[in-house]
Amino acid sequence: MGEALDIDDAVNETCPWSGKPVSADALTLYRGFVVGFCNPGCRDKFEAATRHFDAALADYVPDETPAGEAGDDAIPGGRAE
Repeated sequence: MGEALDIDDAVNETCPWSGKPVSADALTLYRGFVVGFCNPGCRDKFEAATRHFDAALADYVPDETPAGEAGDDAIPGGRAE
């Protein structure tokens, strides 16, 4: 198995699901960042949700360019250069 995650590396101090303090036994690596949860159940719920959305997005073909990726001219009042 990979290297153990360290609670000191967590990007958050409270669980995104419950708002309770994070626990050293409930950490996960998400997009290169250590994210903490209050218990392994919350961590597992997060991992399942992100797997579901990542799989759905892998097959998604948008009808239009997503907001924020069209460049400055697509933003009303976009930055002038």
